[in-house]
Amino acid sequence: MSPTSPAPEAARGPATRGGLATLGPGALKLRAALDGVFTQWGVEAGADPVQYPPLMRVEDLHRLDYFQNFPHLAILGAALTEEAAPEYAAGGPRRPVLPAGHLTEAAYALPSAACYNVYLDLAGRTLTDGPHTVTTVATCFRRETHYEGLRRLLGFSMREIVCVGEKDEVLEHLQVFRKKVSGYLNELGLPVEIQAATDPFFDASAGRALMAQLFPVKEEFVFDGSLAIGSLNFHRNFFGERCDIRTADGEPAFTGCVAFGLERWISALTTHLGLTEEQLADRVLAVGRP
Repeated sequence: MSPTSPAPEAARGPATRGGLATLGPGALKLRAALDGVFTQWGVEAGADPVQYPPLMRVEDLHRLDYFQNFPHLAILGAALTEEAAPEYAAGGPRRPVLPAGHLTEAAYALPSAACYNVYLDLAGRTLTDGPHTVTTVATCFRRETHYEGLRRLLGFSMREIVCVGEKDEVLEHLQVFRKKVSGYLNELGLPVEIQAATDPFFDASAGRALMAQLFPVKEEFVFDGSLAIGSLNFHRNFFGERCDIRTADGEPAFTGCVAFGLERWISALTTHLGLTEEQLADRVLAVGRP
């Protein structure tokens, strides 16, 4: 290969455009290794692995006050109208974006977090056998003011381990994972600070967006002073009330989750440790073994 020849595709790092990332074999291997470790943590904590639909119903998000709290994040799914479809089928018009007048009403939304479906799935249930723990992964989407490599993406992978139950059970779940994640990061050699935070995606101008209600306790694992690669979130009984999830005593359940932004972990690891993605995948798995 001549000095001016392009690098082989497998040797290139992740490419991003407009907040959308293309991951090659090395990055995929690293992401799978990270997700495997986090999934195993959930299973060891008694979590049921669950895969939810890739879209959410707008009516369900209304139930959670999503559009009042996070209108700036929302990305909705719509189809071409019956009137507009023949024009496109005939070969035109070709536009970089489709005009709103050519689209149907949006009944579905792309998820911005993996945990919402957990609470909706439990709606109307009473937890008679102790806390309910679930681990799930989702491709999440957030409309942001700017995007930056793998640090801030329009579409990204989020693994969560969610606990629903009594207040003390949820707080214990979060404390266990606070220690587990901290110890794992220390063994990996990735320096982070645990910082108390409000939700970084909160729009303070939203009239009914009361963060004291939704996220009164939030801690982030912050790399390099600015990149949150994971978080611990305590929602109190907000989702228990909205989804009518009850504990054995009939009271609204409390909820909490630990969340991992997988592409952000890739960004932090490749930035700090100076290893290839394949080497990092091996290290992630080696450190993650019991």
